Amino acid sequence: MIGEVSALMGRELRKLVRSPALLLMTMIQPVLWMGLYGKAFNLTGMFSIPEDLLSRLPPDSLRVVSSAFNAALTRFFGSPEVDYFSYVATGMAGVIVLFVSVFSGMSVAWDRRLGFINKLLAAPISRFSIVLSKVLASAVRAMVQSGLVVLTAIALGLRLDTAGPVAVLLGFTALALLSIALSSLIIAITLRLKNWEYHVALANLLNLPLMFTSSALYPRAIIPDWMRPITDINPLTHAIEVLRSSLLYGQSFDLMASLNHLAYLAAFSALCVVVGSYFAYGTLNAER
Repeated sequence: MIGEVSALMGRELRKLVRSPALLLMTMIQPVLWMGLYGKAFNLTGMFSIPEDLLSRLPPDSLRVVSSAFNAALTRFFGSPEVDYFSYVATGMAGVIVLFVSVFSGMSVAWDRRLGFINKLLAAPISRFSIVLSKVLASAVRAMVQSGLVVLTAIALGLRLDTAGPVAVLLGFTALALLSIALSSLIIAITLRLKNWEYHVALANLLNLPLMFTSSALYPRAIIPDWMRPITDINPLTHAIEVLRSSLLYGQSFDLMASLNHLAYLAAFSALCVVVGSYFAYGTLNAER
């Protein structure tokens, strides 16, 4: 089974290597979000005090005002040293995982249209290998593109303050769990859909609501009260919070909070894999 999965994974990943233009195009949108929101819509700039006003404040008042502004930045962004661009950039590293995972079903749609799924079903291989190879290939692709988004953000001014290699590993583990969970569900759903246009509609239906109800673009502290329960159960929020904490908060990294986020993602991923495998296996058997 390992040989089957590795062979099918290799086929999926070779598509990425042979189509660098596709990789570039899928990264354009997260980079635009970083530029438009992180640079143009700079929330941290709203909390800066003009230099001429600072020079007129008495020393005691200056200390009070600085303390108040640092407290506000900590409440919103987790640390007074984190600027809004860095906050959004780490959010976009999670969003690219969402985009890649949700569109992972397109591979299934095209394989069915080209007749490759029928060839796999006629081959003496496990049905589970077909699904697992696509899920793992999607996760690898998502991690590669997420890493490229982080490198691009560093070039654009991301202020890294990592909590060490173990914390960074936890951050990318959270993204991997998110990708596995979403890819498992989407691939299972796409196998049941007979028309690839339905998958495009489903992807567009999921992407923006999941992104805008997460903490990718703005802090949870300014999210409306009615939307916070949605934010709290959104798996994208949990993945982004672990990555953001590991890359930006340095010594303020909260290990217990990150482990709680990881536990949530692990449970969500396990549930999605079980449910997705069940429906995908049933669909593939029905197509024999």
